[in-house]
Amino acid sequence: MTETHSKSRQQAEIAFGATQSQFFAKGHAVEEMNSIVEAREDKTMRLREARLAKELQDSLVPAKKSASRRIKKA
Repeated sequence: MTETHSKSRQQAEIAFGATQSQFFAKGHAVEEMNSIVEAREDKTMRLREARLAKELQDSLVPAKKSASRRIKKA
């Protein structure tokens, strides 16, 4: 079915299509930004957990070394 519309209707359809395209493009951009922010937050959390685990491990290792030194000196 081919419908012929008036010139003003065709222009309105084109304008509406352009508006719809902009609307969906903005929505896509927002989704993309949200995914970038979420990925950054996940990476930050993983790095923070790794840093805290390393700090804990480092704080335990010197305690063991100093205790072994005391035993050897005695």
